[in-house]
Amino acid sequence: MSAALLLSSCGLYNKYDRPQVNASGIVRDPVSMTDTLAVQDTTSFGNMPWRTVFTDPQLQVLIQQGLDNNPDLLNAALNVHMVETALTVAKLAFLPSVAISPQGTLSSFDGAAATKAYTLPVSASWNVDLFGNLLSQKRSAQMQLIATKDYQTVVKCNIISGIANLYYTLLMLDRQVEIVSDMEKLTKETWEKMKFMHENRIGYRSTAVQSAEAAYYSVQSQKVDLQRQIRECENSLSLLIAQPAQTIKRGSFAGQSLPTNLSTGVAVQMLSNRADVHANEMALAQCFYDVQTARSRFYPNLTVTGTAAFTNQQGAVNPGKWLLSAVGSLVQPIFQHGQIVAGLKVAKDKYEQAYNTWQNSVLKAGNEVSNALVSYNSYAEKATLDGKRVAVLRQNVADTRKLMEQSSNTTYLEVITAQSNLLNAEISEVTDQFNKMQSVVTLYQALGGGAK
Repeated sequence: MSAALLLSSCGLYNKYDRPQVNASGIVRDPVSMTDTLAVQDTTSFGNMPWRTVFTDPQLQVLIQQGLDNNPDLLNAALNVHMVETALTVAKLAFLPSVAISPQGTLSSFDGAAATKAYTLPVSASWNVDLFGNLLSQKRSAQMQLIATKDYQTVVKCNIISGIANLYYTLLMLDRQVEIVSDMEKLTKETWEKMKFMHENRIGYRSTAVQSAEAAYYSVQSQKVDLQRQIRECENSLSLLIAQPAQTIKRGSFAGQSLPTNLSTGVAVQMLSNRADVHANEMALAQCFYDVQTARSRFYPNLTVTGTAAFTNQQGAVNPGKWLLSAVGSLVQPIFQHGQIVAGLKVAKDKYEQAYNTWQNSVLKAGNEVSNALVSYNSYAEKATLDGKRVAVLRQNVADTRKLMEQSSNTTYLEVITAQSNLLNAEISEVTDQFNKMQSVVTLYQALGGGAK
């Protein structure tokens, strides 16, 4: 009864209970000026499997290849296996340790007949876990295993997001090359028309032809730069999926379909999917059990040892007989040079550090979700405006070219400026569409996607 009262009062067998964490209002609404997230759906965007989010068949093949071959993910799986092995050791600590150590001696004194002695001992030692030392160590190892699996999920999520971002970057660059190629043809036509007008119209200066030629070369230079970026992006994506650098098969920029309903759900649902946030909480739980382990070291350590030996007692008895013994020992620490006290203080400090890390990861998760939401809304609105600007500038180019051919009031600078403005607007529109795609990937990652 005294032992039961003592154990209940010291709390050595208590289980981890999640402490309070500040998670209210951690996600800002991307539109509302009140900073209150209006969406309260029960289904989180982060719960969607990656194949549902990324529907492009070529992208799905690349993601699967990355999940199968990426060395970081393979190493994460090995880390899980190592921690599983450590947990097995912690569980086996509850069982007795058994050892056999046979001995044989042959001795002779002053030439007398040799004496043969032998002993075949088998010993078993059992550490009785009265004060939860072994239990808290096992629970700590269990929390470490969960945290390691969480980090494996984080690596998986990062790989999926990284592959998707590089894939969409390639599609964006492909589309920009198409735009620049179309502009290359247009600027060449303008150059040739100005050359013709210079040769056949009195007063049309050679500087117009030179400016048109320079504009044509400028567009070609942009195309070369885009092709270089494509090659570098293909090399990076090849490395991510663990294959030699090579051409990446891919779809078209316009053919992409990503979810547009980016409901995030309430904060608790969002946090439940974030593997890194959960891993930090499991690290906190591990520190909780480490504190209990440190406390248990203040209490006695009871060890029961049993030995069975078949021996002839130094040759005195033949054949040998069984010798059985059992010993129980109780060790109560009294003075350990302050090591036990210091160990408890350090364990408590580490618990506080783990709590601070967990709290900060919660706030960081909310910050990342907020940024992704506002980024998506901003680039979606900007892409719409750029689309309108492109339509206006296309008409402006067409009208300016007609005026140049029909009237001397329109100068070559107006034509070149109109074409340059159109090229920049088309490139900006594609970039905004890409940034919107990238925001979807970032939000999926920020909500803990990639777990399925």
